[in-house]
Amino acid sequence: MRIQISWKKGKVFGVLNDTPTAKTLFNALPCSSSANTWGEEVYFGVPVRAELESNAQEVVPPGTICFWVQGQSLALPFGPTPVSQGDECRLVTKVNVLGQLEGDPRVLQSIRDGDDLRIEAAEASPPL
Repeated sequence: MRIQISWKKGKVFGVLNDTPTAKTLFNALPCSSSANTWGEEVYFGVPVRAELESNAQEVVPPGTICFWVQGQSLALPFGPTPVSQGDECRLVTKVNVLGQLEGDPRVLQSIRDGDDLRIEAAEASPPL
């Protein structure tokens, strides 16, 4: 399952894992939202409800596609947040890990609070 997240200044693609929350998100697409930033993390509401999964994590690699259960939001960390220790990507609570962004996640730096975001299904990536 491949997705595209686009905003005025750019876009990024991601690949979702085969998890219950990832499937629920994919089935809710397309949707639009307004961006929030928190340190080097972008998060935004999506029309999805889910329970915390058994493999939920609080510290993830940059570019991980996360679902913040309490905030009903996708969270896309690309660097340290206000609760990080050092350079880690630490979220405010444990999150469901949905997948990984393709390419350099620092492209998310161009997103500002209030930017309009669109999340939609994308075609599978072309073979190399």
